[in-house]
Parts: sequence; C-alpha cells; structure tokens
Amino acid sequence: MPSYTISVLELDISFKTDADHVRVKAAKQIIEERFASLAAKGQNLSKEKLLTYLALGLADDFLLTCTKLGQLETKLEELLHRIEQGDNSGNASSVAD
Repeated sequence: MPSYTISVLELDISFKTDADHVRVKAAKQIIEERFASLAAKGQNLSKEKLLTYLALGLADDFLLTCTKLGQLETKLEELLHRIEQGDNSGNASSVAD
C-alpha cells in the first residue's frame, strides 16, 4: 500500500492508502476548493469551524452516494431476477423507471 505525504490547507499529513496518486491529488483538490468556497462565505469563521463544515459536507455527500448505490444495486438485482426467471410476461419495460 503506497504512502503519501502531502500538504492540504497548509497542513502536512502522511498516510497510507490503496488510492493512486491521481485520486489522492483529486481528493486534495476537492477539499481545497470546498474550503475556499466555505471561507469566502464565512469570513469570520475559524479554520476549525470551516474544516468541520467541510467534513460534514463530505460526509453528507458520502451518505447520499451510498444511498444511490444501494438503490442501483436493488434495481440491478430486480433486473437480474427477471432475466433469470425468463420474464414470462415478455415485458421488461415496467422495471425501467
């Protein structure tokens, strides 16, 4: 597992991850862009509060993505079940929303 040492928001951090360099760089960019956006809106907020808002926003995005993934997996399972059953009615259009 590769290890990285990067500077994010003027903080040097070291960590190990299975992510490649491109993904680590993209994640760093997202954090810095969101931080800049929050900082512009809340000029009097401390860095700690801005980072907390940033973490909450990223956690919310993660939860939403997990929900959407679960919905897609459910639809795929339904379609697979129909295919395996041979869809006796011959009409698969009712599953496609």
